[in-house]
Amino acid sequence: MDDLDRRILSILRRDSRAPYTQIADRVGTSEGTVRNRVERLVDEGIIERFTVATRTGNVKAMVEVSVAVDVDTTAVSGRLAEWDEVDFVWQVSGEEDIVMVVDATDTNAVNELITRTRGLDEVQNTKTRLILDERLG
Repeated sequence: MDDLDRRILSILRRDSRAPYTQIADRVGTSEGTVRNRVERLVDEGIIERFTVATRTGNVKAMVEVSVAVDVDTTAVSGRLAEWDEVDFVWQVSGEEDIVMVVDATDTNAVNELITRTRGLDEVQNTKTRLILDERLG
């Protein structure tokens, strides 16, 4: 991955629907070069998916999850990622093992998700942080 790839990725992070012609103009290359670069980045797994960021007016939160030492965090993360309210699931280092970013209709829905999470046999503890504001990086 070179500097051109990084500049293309920077644009796509902010707007995954940006037309290749617009990206090409901004990075100073041709539309075909951008298209080929993006296809290669997808094929190589550097771009995992194109997604949409929303401002739903819902309650967003990070739910940090601790599991037992002998638990397969990949399996637990996969199950959590299937829940409708969950936008992202990250396996992390530190005190907690998994972090979920959730987008729920209200605080009651967040609380229900936390209760469901704590009901999993592998889960030892959760910590929740409401997201008050967010900005694109």
